[in-house]
Amino acid sequence: MSEQWYVLRSKPHSEDAAYRQVQAQKITAYYPCMKVRTVNPRARQVRPYFPGYLFVRTDLDATGLSVFQYMPYASGLVCFEGIPAPVHDTVVAGIHSTVDEITQSGRMWYDELQRGDKVLIHSGPLRDYHAMFHSRVSGTDRVRLLLEMVRGNTISVTLDAAYIESTKRR
Repeated sequence: MSEQWYVLRSKPHSEDAAYRQVQAQKITAYYPCMKVRTVNPRARQVRPYFPGYLFVRTDLDATGLSVFQYMPYASGLVCFEGIPAPVHDTVVAGIHSTVDEITQSGRMWYDELQRGDKVLIHSGPLRDYHAMFHSRVSGTDRVRLLLEMVRGNTISVTLDAAYIESTKRR
């Protein structure tokens, strides 16, 4: 068997520690994370892109499954019917590309956005529209916004969080 990507579950809020454990085992890992702007200056400024998960690249025949099952700060590989589910290289490359794009744009996710806050859509098909923040889409980098349309009607749209910026005064 050859090396493949797999998804490693971390224990709650332990992604950093699980990533260090994987590196200590000399296993290739990718831990996608991004900067966030928080209200509390003591809060974590970097958050996982996929809370509770990171990617590992290994040959399971050589490494063994038990390495991940008993690794401190980890809860094992994501499995379906007891079989570790490989992730295609292009999926990991796509995630890597998206996280890099967000990071290189210099934009940070606004962690303090509350329902009803005004935002500006600066990219994508709805560029230059103003909208109202509704909610984050759980487990993704997407947000749900409300756009005001003709005659006061509003529609709900879901966009990549990197496409918006807060219009709150700093």
